Amino acid sequence: MESKHAVYMIRCKDGSLYTGYTNDLNARLQKHADGKGAKYTRGRGPFTLEYCQTFASKTEAMQQEYQIKQWPRVKKEEWIVLKNGGERDAYSKELYSS
Repeated sequence: MESKHAVYMIRCKDGSLYTGYTNDLNARLQKHADGKGAKYTRGRGPFTLEYCQTFASKTEAMQQEYQIKQWPRVKKEEWIVLKNGGERDAYSKELYSS
């Protein structure tokens, strides 16, 4: 069975970044778009998916999420570029609020 434990970063319309964990990325992104996601993201949409990585276990994913949340913004921005193959928005997906 394929892993569904994912760590993701979304960029809010104000340019801030939010990092989270989920076991259903599409449903979680829709919750953010609907204003029912994390308290931090409410009213900050639309969002752009900047980074997503899946892991074999919840533990691995949660450890990665924790690590990313400890980084300063500059390191998060560098990570996004690195993981997107050097292209700033290579894998970004814009999510619109309803």
